[in-house]
Amino acid sequence: MMTASQRRAEYRALFKHNVGGRLVVDKIMMGVVFSCVIIAIIPLGSILLEVFKNGIGALSVEFLTQPPGAIGSGEGGIGPAIQGTLIIIGMSSLIGVPIGIMSGVFMAEFGANKLARTVRFFNDVFMEFPSIVLGIYAFLAIVLVLGHFSLWAGAFALSLIMFPIVARTTEESLKMVPMTYREAGMALGIKKWAVTIRVIIAAAKGGMITGILLAIARIGGETAPLIMTVLGSSQFFAGFDTPMDALPLRVWRLSLLPYDSAQMQGWGAALVLIMIILAINIGVRYYFSAKNKKGNPITRLLRGRVK
Repeated sequence: MMTASQRRAEYRALFKHNVGGRLVVDKIMMGVVFSCVIIAIIPLGSILLEVFKNGIGALSVEFLTQPPGAIGSGEGGIGPAIQGTLIIIGMSSLIGVPIGIMSGVFMAEFGANKLARTVRFFNDVFMEFPSIVLGIYAFLAIVLVLGHFSLWAGAFALSLIMFPIVARTTEESLKMVPMTYREAGMALGIKKWAVTIRVIIAAAKGGMITGILLAIARIGGETAPLIMTVLGSSQFFAGFDTPMDALPLRVWRLSLLPYDSAQMQGWGAALVLIMIILAINIGVRYYFSAKNKKGNPITRLLRGRVK
């Protein structure tokens, strides 16, 4: 018959053995995760370093503001391409982001029905479509119907790439909001749509913004849909119904030229594109972090009702 002190000693020994094994497994997994991060960062860092090394020499005020010069001359710049990229990203976001957010909210908050399952299935299928297929569809649906290339066609094609990403990330972000937030809002006698907008979306705002930025980064580098819809131009913006240049198109065209000056300009255009996407990410996150108020959405909602 074991005494109380002996049982405590046995339990202590088993506990130490169990904890020791778990700590070993934890250290092994931390090492594996850290190694995977390093493996993922190395190729990314090498690409960024290569682009910076080859493109920094092309940057100048003239390069960033002037239209392209004669082929092979090494003169001119990528001003129209920068302008076109910003315009087409903005237009695509105006089309794709609202549709993606509304689809994600519907699937997350009202998804227990056949219609939502169907929407989710086709949304997942859309995410796997090659971008060139969506570009061909926009070409058939808009370019051939209108009879000319245009910014509208390019924005439509890129929005088809954008909204499935936004919808999926919005749905997953809303699902991560605790059910107690919904129950608290309903307990206050607030309608479900008001709880969804003022509480659930507010709580999931960080994940939704991340999804939108991922979608912007995805469409910012797309070339194939723009070849089929925007075509390209060496002039600055002249209207939404006219062709327009964009940085992915300019990089693609410069990479095909056998001139050293054109190759350097292509590297410079790629570097500018990376800087634009980085600036959009940092700017959007800083803006929303500065506007973010302390306290959870339920507290803010109660304060608003008290006032």
